Amino acid sequence: MAVFPSEEWLMGLEQKINSDERYSEVAKNWEGDLFFRIEADGNLKEDLTFYLDLWHGKCRKAEYKPDATAHPNPAFTLTSTYGNITSVLTGKMNPMTAMMTMKLKVQGSMAYMMRNVPTVLDFVRVANEATSEIL
Repeated sequence: MAVFPSEEWLMGLEQKINSDERYSEVAKNWEGDLFFRIEADGNLKEDLTFYLDLWHGKCRKAEYKPDATAHPNPAFTLTSTYGNITSVLTGKMNPMTAMMTMKLKVQGSMAYMMRNVPTVLDFVRVANEATSEIL
Protein backbone atom coordinates (compact mmCIF):
# COMPACT_ATOMS: atom_id res chain seq x y z
CA MET A 1 0.00 0.00 0.00
CA ALA A 2 1.26 3.46 -0.88
CA VAL A 3 1.88 5.97 1.90
CA PHE A 4 1.62 9.74 1.58
CA PRO A 5 4.05 11.17 0.71
CA SER A 6 5.92 8.50 -1.20
CA GLU A 7 7.01 7.75 -4.73
CA GLU A 8 4.20 5.18 -5.00
CA TRP A 9 1.65 7.81 -3.92
CA LEU A 10 3.02 10.28 -6.49
CA MET A 11 2.85 7.71 -9.30
CA GLY A 12 -0.72 6.91 -8.23
CA LEU A 13 -1.55 10.63 -8.37
CA GLU A 14 -0.06 10.87 -11.85
CA GLN A 15 -2.20 7.94 -13.03
CA LYS A 16 -5.30 9.42 -11.41
CA ILE A 17 -4.73 12.81 -13.06
CA ASN A 18 -4.23 11.21 -16.46
CA SER A 19 -7.32 9.01 -16.20
CA ASP A 20 -9.75 11.51 -14.67
CA GLU A 21 -12.06 12.80 -17.42
CA ARG A 22 -13.49 15.60 -15.29
CA TYR A 23 -10.03 16.96 -14.46
CA SER A 24 -9.03 16.67 -18.11
CA GLU A 25 -11.95 18.89 -19.10
CA VAL A 26 -11.64 21.42 -16.25
CA ALA A 27 -7.87 21.77 -16.68
CA LYS A 28 -7.81 21.74 -20.49
CA ASN A 29 -6.29 25.24 -20.61
CA TRP A 30 -3.87 24.91 -17.67
CA GLU A 31 -0.21 25.33 -18.55
CA GLY A 32 2.15 25.16 -15.63
CA ASP A 33 4.40 22.91 -13.66
CA LEU A 34 4.40 22.63 -9.87
CA PHE A 35 7.34 22.13 -7.54
CA PHE A 36 6.20 21.05 -4.07
CA ARG A 37 8.28 21.55 -0.93
CA ILE A 38 6.90 19.72 2.08
CA GLU A 39 8.55 20.80 5.31
CA ALA A 40 9.20 18.20 8.00
CA ASP A 41 6.46 18.18 10.61
CA GLY A 42 4.73 15.50 12.67
CA ASN A 43 5.29 12.09 11.04
CA LEU A 44 7.52 13.52 8.29
CA LYS A 45 11.05 13.66 9.68
CA GLU A 46 12.83 15.36 6.78
CA ASP A 47 11.86 17.89 4.13
CA LEU A 48 10.59 16.40 0.87
CA THR A 49 10.08 17.64 -2.66
CA PHE A 50 8.14 16.45 -5.65
CA TYR A 51 7.43 17.82 -9.10
CA LEU A 52 4.42 17.69 -11.41
CA ASP A 53 4.35 18.94 -14.99
CA LEU A 54 0.67 19.68 -15.60
CA TRP A 55 -0.33 20.58 -19.14
CA HIS A 56 -3.81 20.82 -20.65
CA GLY A 57 -5.47 18.42 -18.22
CA LYS A 58 -2.71 15.83 -18.12
CA CYS A 59 0.40 15.17 -16.07
CA ARG A 60 3.33 14.94 -18.48
CA LYS A 61 5.84 14.13 -15.75
CA ALA A 62 5.93 13.37 -12.03
CA GLU A 63 9.16 13.18 -10.07
CA TYR A 64 9.69 12.21 -6.45
CA LYS A 65 12.59 13.96 -4.72
CA PRO A 66 13.72 15.68 -7.93
CA ASP A 67 16.95 17.59 -8.22
CA ALA A 68 15.81 21.21 -7.83
CA THR A 69 18.36 22.31 -10.43
CA ALA A 70 16.52 20.19 -13.01
CA HIS A 71 13.48 22.46 -12.60
CA PRO A 72 14.95 25.92 -11.96
CA ASN A 73 11.91 27.96 -13.03
CA PRO A 74 8.67 26.10 -12.36
CA ALA A 75 5.49 28.09 -12.93
CA PHE A 76 4.61 27.50 -9.27
CA THR A 77 6.44 26.46 -6.15
CA LEU A 78 4.17 25.38 -3.33
CA THR A 79 5.59 25.16 0.19
CA SER A 80 3.78 23.81 3.23
CA THR A 81 4.35 21.77 6.34
CA TYR A 82 3.47 18.11 6.24
CA GLY A 83 0.51 18.72 8.57
CA ASN A 84 -0.95 21.52 6.47
CA ILE A 85 -0.53 19.81 3.09
CA THR A 86 -2.06 16.65 4.53
CA SER A 87 -5.02 18.72 5.76
CA VAL A 88 -5.49 20.15 2.26
CA LEU A 89 -5.14 16.78 0.52
CA THR A 90 -7.60 15.07 2.86
CA GLY A 91 -10.20 17.83 2.50
CA LYS A 92 -9.88 19.10 6.07
CA MET A 93 -8.55 22.47 4.88
CA ASN A 94 -9.75 24.43 1.86
CA PRO A 95 -6.80 25.03 -0.49
CA MET A 96 -7.77 28.65 -1.14
CA THR A 97 -7.98 29.32 2.60
CA ALA A 98 -4.60 27.62 3.05
CA MET A 99 -3.10 29.97 0.43
CA MET A 100 -4.69 33.09 1.86
CA THR A 101 -3.55 32.27 5.41
CA MET A 102 -0.04 31.37 4.22
CA LYS A 103 -0.36 27.77 5.40
CA LEU A 104 0.30 26.93 1.76
CA LYS A 105 2.83 29.38 0.37
CA VAL A 106 2.72 29.96 -3.36
CA GLN A 107 5.48 31.36 -5.54
CA GLY A 108 4.31 32.10 -9.05
CA SER A 109 1.59 34.09 -10.71
CA MET A 110 -1.27 34.46 -8.25
CA ALA A 111 -3.21 36.24 -11.00
CA TYR A 112 -2.95 33.10 -13.19
CA MET A 113 -3.92 30.89 -10.29
CA MET A 114 -6.92 33.09 -9.42
CA ARG A 115 -8.08 33.05 -13.05
CA ASN A 116 -7.93 29.25 -12.86
CA VAL A 117 -9.54 28.56 -9.47
CA PRO A 118 -11.74 25.75 -10.89
CA THR A 119 -8.60 23.98 -12.14
CA VAL A 120 -6.84 24.43 -8.79
CA LEU A 121 -9.85 23.08 -6.90
CA ASP A 122 -10.26 20.13 -9.24
CA PHE A 123 -6.56 19.28 -8.94
CA VAL A 124 -7.05 19.20 -5.18
CA ARG A 125 -10.12 16.96 -5.66
CA VAL A 126 -8.07 14.48 -7.69
CA ALA A 127 -5.20 14.62 -5.19
CA ASN A 128 -7.71 14.15 -2.37
CA GLU A 129 -9.10 11.04 -4.07
CA ALA A 130 -5.61 9.66 -4.64
CA THR A 131 -4.71 10.34 -1.01
CA SER A 132 -8.00 9.03 0.43
CA GLU A 133 -7.41 5.72 -1.29
CA ILE A 134 -4.30 5.17 0.81
CA LEU A 135 -5.13 6.78 4.19
